Amino acid sequence: MAAKTLNAKNLEALGAPRLAELLIEISTGSAAHKQRLRLELAGSQSVAEVAREIRKRLISLQRAKTFIDWRKVKAAKKDLETQRVAILTKVAPEDPREAFDLMWQFLGLAESIFDRSDDGSGTLVAIFHQACADAGTLAKGADLGEDVLADKTFAALNDNDYGQYDPLIVEMAPALGRKGLERLKMLVMEVQNAPKRKPKDSEREIIGWGSSGPVYLDEIQGRRDESMTKIALQTIADLTGDVDAFIAQQPAKTRKVPRIAAEIATRLLSAGRAAEALSTLDAADSPRFGWPFEWEEARVEALEALERLDDAQDFRWACFEASLNHHHLRAYLRRLPDFDDIEAEEKAFAHVHRFADVHHALHFFIEWPALAEAAKLCVARRPDLDGDRYELLSPAAEVLSEKQPLAATLLLRAMIDFTLDYGRSSRYKHAARHYVECCGFATRITDYAGLPSHEEYVLALKKKHGKKSGFWSLIV
Repeated sequence: MAAKTLNAKNLEALGAPRLAELLIEISTGSAAHKQRLRLELAGSQSVAEVAREIRKRLISLQRAKTFIDWRKVKAAKKDLETQRVAILTKVAPEDPREAFDLMWQFLGLAESIFDRSDDGSGTLVAIFHQACADAGTLAKGADLGEDVLADKTFAALNDNDYGQYDPLIVEMAPALGRKGLERLKMLVMEVQNAPKRKPKDSEREIIGWGSSGPVYLDEIQGRRDESMTKIALQTIADLTGDVDAFIAQQPAKTRKVPRIAAEIATRLLSAGRAAEALSTLDAADSPRFGWPFEWEEARVEALEALERLDDAQDFRWACFEASLNHHHLRAYLRRLPDFDDIEAEEKAFAHVHRFADVHHALHFFIEWPALAEAAKLCVARRPDLDGDRYELLSPAAEVLSEKQPLAATLLLRAMIDFTLDYGRSSRYKHAARHYVECCGFATRITDYAGLPSHEEYVLALKKKHGKKSGFWSLIV
């Protein structure tokens, strides 16, 4: 029996000739398996042969025309991964420069791959992002020189239509060093500062049509160059610790956007410029629906850096009151003296119970977690529960089901009532499941807090929706 087990030792007993026949048989019809065997055969000769085999496959992939639909993405990923891993494991240990050259050629496949594929899942682009990291690692051993690496990186950034090179600057930074980054910055700034000449209408190439008229190639290229230079210079600024260079890439109007102001302030704080950080944050335009968390967090950090600790605490509390963000409340409580935090938490819970949006309040109590408080909220504000908020009510009911069966029941009833009241037949199966769960909870509820018992609820439900056979037929 043991001899039938598939393992290396038992397969060795078949002998080399038989194993070779089996490998040929198994690889028939599988390009990936054949390529793997070719790589192994090449590896038995020399690294140069392995590199030649990989290069030949990369050229073949570059020239391919077959469309890669969602059913073929998995096979394409496997093929690409075979080449990438072979470069790293079979070529790099003995010839880092050749390995880097192959990895760069691998990255060059991206445009060809994406031109003929549908990568909605992001599976394929992730491979090229990993290849960017591999190229950065290989570049350190390839010894090509900072200027050469900077020029190659710059050329890649100008050919980044599918975002395949998005992480390249960061990944190449260790090999580029400060000198290489400075050269890359110079090359990018030449594009940014180049005179913008708008061609005559007769010279402009139309590549499509939009709601406002023709789409011109020069406009697309202009926007692409603008985006590339801005992102590249910001990335270089971060890598070199040049806060002012990062800020310079943001127009004055954009700096007033709360999220952008927070990004600037975070970098100013890291540079020890807390007063400027606070000024930047306070100069931001007031958003329509409240400040984003990143802005609030940055402002707290700025106040603390300026040793305005009481102001920081007051701001945390104000942010919590406005948004019920539990991160702010936890930070607020951690900074209180012993025992004061208990009283403050009780005050916070009272505020949550009064909060205008009951669903926001329920989410807070579930996340905290404070399940007894969540249960009290469900009972006290049952009429406000919206059964259409199943993405909140359903998991909340599950969390509450073990120790708070009444609260869980009220959440399930809200979803059942909404489904039946509005005739959402597509949800009947879920409502039926909720109904059965309510039946189970009923055996554990001893006090309905003045609300209808399970039996009373069922009678009312049948009276109101007894003719909805599509629902009742699902009750088992």
